[in-house]
Amino acid sequence: MFQRGIRGAITIDENTEEASIKAVIELISKIRQVNNFKIEDISHVIFTYTEDIDCIYPAKAVRDNFPDWKYVPMMCFNEMKIKNSLKKCLRILIVINTELGQKEIKHVYLKNAEKLREDLK
Repeated sequence: MFQRGIRGAITIDENTEEASIKAVIELISKIRQVNNFKIEDISHVIFTYTEDIDCIYPAKAVRDNFPDWKYVPMMCFNEMKIKNSLKKCLRILIVINTELGQKEIKHVYLKNAEKLREDLK
């Protein structure tokens, strides 16, 4: 069994709790749908937000909306501040234990975040 990372990102329409929670739910739901992993296979999750989003902790939004993720270790960080980078963006790295090869993992980029990894379409 290997540890593999599932990457994802989504832009958030506005810096509000409601919009941020909606984006977290949408991103997690899509990642689960296309990768079909079990919760107990998750090693850990890392979230980053751009500095223009400061209304919620994404990990708390996951725990509040996906009760089966209660024991998944999650951490939240600020994204590096880079000139001309994508604004209002939530990024995620879910590390899972799996037999899948790296090319079999499906990364998910939604809304304006699609442009971050156009090579994965």
